Amino acid sequence: MGIKVLIVAFIGFGGGLTVGSGLVALITVLGIVPRLMQLSKTYRFIRGYELSIILGAVLGGWMNLRNASMSFPAIFLAPIGLLAGIFVGMLAAALTEVLNVLPILAKRVGFGEKIIIILMAIVLGKITGSLFHWMYYINH
Repeated sequence: MGIKVLIVAFIGFGGGLTVGSGLVALITVLGIVPRLMQLSKTYRFIRGYELSIILGAVLGGWMNLRNASMSFPAIFLAPIGLLAGIFVGMLAAALTEVLNVLPILAKRVGFGEKIIIILMAIVLGKITGSLFHWMYYINH
């Protein structure tokens, strides 16, 4: 029994490192924080940005593992929703800028004339993942 627990802990730790590295890579490649500081002219708050990203990832992961839920009074929901919407909007804008990378990548790999295949694979993958999530996890 003890060896199984160690194996599961090792796999979980490895998965956490992988996902965490992917998050850091995404934020770094997209240049979200520097672009945000540039647009808002808040370079002096760089430590706050770093701390909020780290705490958000750690607390979000911990709450997800603990199945924790939070309840707020209705007066706090509007500002929280507004901040979440701002975050999603900024992430979408950063992803839009990154889409300029796809044609360059496709040309270098030799897929220049087949860029539509790459875009359709991304779209169909997202649709399939979303449908699987909603049809399987939400209904069970």
